[in-house]
Amino acid sequence: MKKAMVVFSGGQDSTTCLFWAKKHFDDVIAISFDYGQRHRDELDCAKAIANDLNVEHKIIDASILGQLTENALTRDSIDIEEGESYPTTFVEGRNHMFLLMAAIVGKQLDAKHLVTGVSEADYSGYPDCRDNFIKSMNVTMNLSMDENFVIHTPLMFLSKSEVWKLSDELDALDYVRENTLTCYEGVIADGCGQCPACELRQNGLNEYLAEKEGVFIEQ
Repeated sequence: MKKAMVVFSGGQDSTTCLFWAKKHFDDVIAISFDYGQRHRDELDCAKAIANDLNVEHKIIDASILGQLTENALTRDSIDIEEGESYPTTFVEGRNHMFLLMAAIVGKQLDAKHLVTGVSEADYSGYPDCRDNFIKSMNVTMNLSMDENFVIHTPLMFLSKSEVWKLSDELDALDYVRENTLTCYEGVIADGCGQCPACELRQNGLNEYLAEKEGVFIEQ
């Protein structure tokens, strides 16, 4: 049996990846990280989604990350805004640490396929969401642990509209829309409508629904 572990936040992207993994693997485990994030509701959201989808769910204490770096996702005192190089929501080392910890747990559970929802098409341009980082991380991880992990990034080159399309193809669009937490203000589903994450999500959804409606009209 092929077993996969999904790095899971309970947001739109990782939930779409969870549905994707359930389609492509025999057994799926979700792993979330408590790193002192701005809205701990996302952990409750992730737990509820994993329960709905009958997926084993692990939450790992990663609080050291919040001690090492200051940003808008770990400090209420820092505003969510564009920074000099990256938005203040950039958590340095987060994806690096999460993938490493997922691999360590995955090795114990014989889950050698790791799935993450990172994307180069994301508006932020975070360096640890890029394809070259993922490929490098995969090689380094395998060398350091003497294993053959495979990191899967089904959203890597998809726009937000295309992510919504993928969730629709997985028969999960309504579920993802109604049950995930992407909002930086901690509001489930369509969110606050004001923060950058909500704007990106809503613009992508509007674009996809317009495209879908246009296809139906042409038929």
